[in-house]
Amino acid sequence: MKKITIFGGGSGLSQILKGLKLFPVEITAVVSVADNGASTGRLRKDLNIPAVGDISKVMLAMSNVDSDTLKLLNYRFTKSKTLGNHSIKNLLLSALLDIKGNFNDSIPILMKLLDVNGNILPLTEDNADLVGITEDNKKILGEEQITKCASKIKKVEYSRKIKINPQVLKAVEEADLIIFSSGSLLTSIAPHLINKSLVKAINNVKAPKMYICNLFTQPGETDNYAVSNHIKTLENYLGNKGIDVVIANNNMLNKELVNIYQTTEQKDPVILDTDNLKKLGIKILADDLAKEEDGVYRHDSLKTAYLIFSYLMDNE
Repeated sequence: MKKITIFGGGSGLSQILKGLKLFPVEITAVVSVADNGASTGRLRKDLNIPAVGDISKVMLAMSNVDSDTLKLLNYRFTKSKTLGNHSIKNLLLSALLDIKGNFNDSIPILMKLLDVNGNILPLTEDNADLVGITEDNKKILGEEQITKCASKIKKVEYSRKIKINPQVLKAVEEADLIIFSSGSLLTSIAPHLINKSLVKAINNVKAPKMYICNLFTQPGETDNYAVSNHIKTLENYLGNKGIDVVIANNNMLNKELVNIYQTTEQKDPVILDTDNLKKLGIKILADDLAKEEDGVYRHDSLKTAYLIFSYLMDNE
């Protein structure tokens, strides 16, 4: 069975995994653990642990349990001041961390409870924060603060040196395909590419590197970015020619919904600039990938997964 190692965090990665888990591939999802917002941020501060929210979210996306169980695990104590709007899934993983002392021993227990096929790995066991560097060289501490920063962020780094999870390096070495998921470019994807030892490992393997491009730009991070600009940003971390293939949306989006994104969130659809991508030598896999769900655009998880699987089979 072909092996895929996919890097990401939060909603973007989870959406892709919902479709990818339906195909006959062995998935290793590598998740960033630097989030400091909302429930996750408060648990980090209270318990002095790395972020649990993105890992628990990815775990649910890869699970094979019924809808009632999913609702239970996603449940938040919104009426309780004591429980502080924490979700059940975050509390469970935090409890396991307290019992076992690390992600390596905690995650498999919750994976077994949720009937997860595949592997979920934290990028690191270290409790470190992201630091955003603005164009005028000011430092913004914390992932949540970076996403809210009004200034343009030119790069991210960690508040201290981190050690990459050895299992992540092993998953990279054994991969038949390495994917950088859709999601926040600077706070979900780039955090995986700060550590030079991991970047070296990624660049040394023969497996092709794929990027699943976002549907919309993000204020302060990717304003006015086309698909090629996203890839150039990734390659600033990876090195030149780090990406071989890109999956991108090529359909016309609902004008009314796009207008809502533009006026309320300052987000624009990412333009597929085919000519620039060809100049970069990037293989393009384009399709109608934007799916409207409850007034929000997300990647069509099944279509996206089909493109990934087809590419993998074509490159045997």
